Formats: sequence, structure tokens, C-alpha cells
Amino acid sequence: MIVQPKTRGYICTTAHPVGCAVHVKEQIQYVEKGGLIAGGPKKVLVIGSSTGYGLSSRIVAAFGSNADTVGVFFEKPSEGKRTATAGWYNTYAFEQAARAKGLYAKSLNGDAFLDDMKARVCEVIAKDLGQVDMVVYSLASPRRTHPKTGETFKSTLKPIVGSYTNKSFDFDKSEVIEVSLEQAVSAEVEHTIAVMGGEDWQMWIDLLLEKKLLSPQAVTVAYSYIGPDITQPIYRQGTIGAAKDHLERTAHELDRRMGAIGGRAFVSVNKALVTQASSAIPFISLYIVLLMKVMKEKNIHEGCIEQVTRLFRDRLFNGRALSAVPVDEVGRIRVDDWEMRADVQREVGVMWNAVTTENANQFGGVDSYNKEFLRLFGFGLEGVDYNADVEVDLKMDQC
Repeated sequence: MIVQPKTRGYICTTAHPVGCAVHVKEQIQYVEKGGLIAGGPKKVLVIGSSTGYGLSSRIVAAFGSNADTVGVFFEKPSEGKRTATAGWYNTYAFEQAARAKGLYAKSLNGDAFLDDMKARVCEVIAKDLGQVDMVVYSLASPRRTHPKTGETFKSTLKPIVGSYTNKSFDFDKSEVIEVSLEQAVSAEVEHTIAVMGGEDWQMWIDLLLEKKLLSPQAVTVAYSYIGPDITQPIYRQGTIGAAKDHLERTAHELDRRMGAIGGRAFVSVNKALVTQASSAIPFISLYIVLLMKVMKEKNIHEGCIEQVTRLFRDRLFNGRALSAVPVDEVGRIRVDDWEMRADVQREVGVMWNAVTTENANQFGGVDSYNKEFLRLFGFGLEGVDYNADVEVDLKMDQC
């Protein structure tokens, strides 16, 4: 089958298996160039492991620390003329590379919010690994069915205080546009917290503690975002921000509970990146277009793999005691520090005020953004023949 990108808004409906494999290989090579991480984890569970920060976390753990890994995700295999999702191909490539290096790698495909999946994962850990010394929580889902009540929640992207209007970018039309979002009602805030807050993370950790599947001095980390003043009304001060606040409060509670085994729980605040999730957020995509240009010009641009590598090497591990992990005034790890530098934000702000449809590509980084977006689905990778017939039906028996 010859696979070409088919995009609709912020969605690409196809994925290229060879391109995804090359993308995974590039990330592995980046990690291996840095050598082994001193004191890094050896048995790692990644919840939300198939794309973005979760995939990079699994790669850094395996190829930066020789860790055995269990990954949990919700992806679709190929069906008829439809390719599998990019996350499916990413995981297939990761497993092939990990096993070639003699590392244990098992993946479970399904809804990580449900009790059945949690039970399956616990069984795998107990049987194959005994315990894990790190749990990465990196789920990105628009909805969640509560495992106890059966109620389904759907997240919403809205401001909490008043309506909000600002610039955004329409990638279908390649235009700078104006978008307005109405104020959220209380139920929408509550639903977003139920989907994107810390309750499910806490359920995972509580169960792993109960079943004694966390080793002494184990660490768990979940990912968050703060962002600049430009996006505050819609992001950090909006419904998603309320969920992130809940996630960060949960980290403090989990840190207390993890203390019983000498472990720690952290939230890592990461930088804005081109991901499937961020591409769906109005205003954020235009901000990332401008941010990429500024950070590339300053030679400090990072993708997921660079961010997670820096998190592992410079913050969490590399011989550092958990009590010495550097955090901000409210206990968060910050690897968004380069994004939030005063000079970076000043230049992005100037560009934000001046950007229009006419100057967007030369003034911003629209082409770079589009290339990064397509790479998420395995397109635009060097050395891949996109006119060649490729096998799209890749089987993963353990999923």
C-alpha cells in the first residue's frame, strides 16, 4: 500500500509505518548519544506511551537507562485500506528496537481509565517485573468514563472568567484568524477536571501501592503546562488550567503517600510543542508557530525527546537523590525554563502583535510547524520513499 498524508484541520487520518519507525529510531539515537543516565530507572510503567511525551519517556527510560518497560495506550491497528494510527506504528517500532537490545517491552492496548486495564497492567508487572521503580502518567484524552460510576465526562476548552477573543491560525486556509470562545459553565469545568485532572493518576498509584508493585524509592511523574501571558485566559486560567491545577494538587497528595516507601511524586511543567493535542487548541497553535521560530533562532528549540531527556538527565536522575530534585516554589519540576526566558517571551510577544496572514510564514514558522506536525504521523522523514509500497498491517501480539 502506498501511504500519503491525508489531513483535515488538526487531524491526519493516515500514518506511515516506515516513517514512524524512522522517527522512533531518530529519538533513540538522540538518547543513546548522551550515554547512560546514572541512577536512572530500571523498570518503568508509562501510561499513555504511544505518542508525544509518553513515547519519548519510554524511549529515554529504555535507551537512556536500559529499563524494562510496560506501555499502556489506546490505538487502532490497520483495517482494510485504513492504516493503523501513528501510535500503533510508534509502539511497534519501539518494541522491535527494545527487544533487539535485549530489553523487556510489553504493551497493552485499551482504555487506561478503566479498572480492567489497571488490573491487566498489575498482573503483567507482578508476573514479569515484580515491581516498577518509575511510573510516568502521560494520558491525553478528550473524554473519560469513570470506572466506578460509569459516567462519561468530556473535556472542554473554554475560559472560566468571561468570553475570550484573540488570534489563532487556520491551517486549512493558511490564515491568521480571530477566534472567540464563550465562558464555560460550571459543569464544563467539572467535566474537564474529571478528564484531565489528577483523579485517574491517583487511582493508578493507589492501586500500585496497595498491591506492593512500586519498589522502594520509586518515583512517579505527570506532565503539565503553564505557558505565557498570551495564552493564560484560555489555557491556564481556563477549563484546562483548572484541570492542571487539580493535577498539581494531586501530585502533593501522592508525594505524601509515596513517602511511605521512600518515593516521590512530581509534576513536570514542559514546554509548548507540536503535538496532536496542542494542534487542536485555538491560539496555542499560533503561539507555537512563533515560539518555534524564536527558539530555533536562539538554538534552544526542543521537541519531546529533548525535553524528556533533559528531565531525566538534569532533573530527576543522573545520580541525584530524590530529595534533591530541583523544583519551583510550589514543588513543580520546570523544563519549560527555556521557553519562558524573558528574551524569548519578549520576542514572541512582538511577533504576536504584528503577525498577519500576509506575513505569517516569513514572520513565523508555519512551514516548520506543518513539517513537525506531519512527522508525528511518519511523513517527511529523510530516507523514506513515500512512493513505495509498504506493509501497513503490523501485528503486535501482546497488545
